[in-house]
Amino acid sequence: MTPAGFRRIALGLEGAVEEAHHGHPDFRVGGRIFATLGYPDTKHGMVVLTPEQQRRFVGDHPGVCVPAAGAWGALGCTTVRLAGIEEEALGEALTLARQNAAAKGPTRTAKKAPRPRRTPSR
Repeated sequence: MTPAGFRRIALGLEGAVEEAHHGHPDFRVGGRIFATLGYPDTKHGMVVLTPEQQRRFVGDHPGVCVPAAGAWGALGCTTVRLAGIEEEALGEALTLARQNAAAKGPTRTAKKAPRPRRTPSR
């Protein structure tokens, strides 16, 4: 898998958009991040799974899928070594991550409609 392939699959998911977070691309639905690319380096991506989903992917893809460092990893954030994962497995992980984010609903900022600009009256 390549970074371009990761991006293609992520953006192919319903409602997914690409933004940036801490200097690397992220993928969101309803304002919620479900995946990032280039973390911790350009050879990796990250998907936000549940802890149960993470255990399955780590077990099914040892050395390719690993919990992210620290508390984020304990919550389900899973680092994926791009060169080692097959497209079908990555597609499943990204789909689950997108579903997890969508189930939480949109963020407060995503819920807000842009306010019309007001011009000062003179």
